[in-house]
Amino acid sequence: MPRGDLFPEIGPFETGYLPLSGGHVMYWEQAGNPRGRPVLFLHGGPGAGAGAVHRRFFDPEFWRIVIFDQRGAGRSRPLGSLAHNTTPDLVADIEVLRRHLGLERWLLFGGSWGSTLALAYAQAHPDRVAGCVLRGVFLGRAAELDWFLYGLRAVFPDVHAAFAGFLPEAERSDILGAYLRRLTDPDPAVHLPAARAWSVYEGSASTLLPSPETVSSFAQDRTALGLARIEAHYFANELFLPAGGLLAGMGAVGHIPAEIVQGRYDMICPAASAFELAAAWPSARLSIVPDAGHSALEPGIRRALVAAVERFRNGR
Repeated sequence: MPRGDLFPEIGPFETGYLPLSGGHVMYWEQAGNPRGRPVLFLHGGPGAGAGAVHRRFFDPEFWRIVIFDQRGAGRSRPLGSLAHNTTPDLVADIEVLRRHLGLERWLLFGGSWGSTLALAYAQAHPDRVAGCVLRGVFLGRAAELDWFLYGLRAVFPDVHAAFAGFLPEAERSDILGAYLRRLTDPDPAVHLPAARAWSVYEGSASTLLPSPETVSSFAQDRTALGLARIEAHYFANELFLPAGGLLAGMGAVGHIPAEIVQGRYDMICPAASAFELAAAWPSARLSIVPDAGHSALEPGIRRALVAAVERFRNGR
């Protein structure tokens, strides 16, 4: 019988800090079975950081669960730093961590920006990837960024009005630029309110039904600063992706087995991207959750993600 929900809470059996290029230091941890099959959790954002709940998508008796906070995010240092913070840097960091842990290959598990980074890493190092479980697919294209910054007002006009209304009216034609200027201002009195406004906007549109707990977690200063500043930085630089985009690189990974889980009513990363990715990926299975939005913790999404991981455990 398929498992109905997340696995019980567990703590890590090992944690550490790993020096990276450009003055960054990565927080990483391992949980579950030290001799188990390796799985790497890639958090969203970019800049959101990982948390204890993310260990619970995996059976701790079977999986060796590896989690880390990306540059500038979560427990990695320095928080919110944009220096030497690009997608190629993050891909290189994953390889640094893999070699540090002595792992040959691993299953990649990532949602939203985590799906983007998983694809970028898999295309750069296909021989290191045993499979992918992706959720809320984000391909980093201009239309997806425009939807996040402006299109969401078609469904969340009140939430978008608060997001845009944080800015003076004269600056609202360039929401990204106006926010980025504030988010990179050294004065906390300037960057923290902007970070909260950006992060609350994203949190408010992340679930099918209103979730005050989700919004509150997005509004915390450390979460908001890493998420908003790094997201705006990446958005302003077209996610530091190749000119042809990720779909152009699917030839390198088409043979890798993949599970794609997508909420039908995902307003942060609309379902069209997941459909396009699945169409370009011969070895992928697409599962649409009919009663869910974007968040990995919505009931239907988390059940589908656990089921997808279990299929990899059982040989798919």
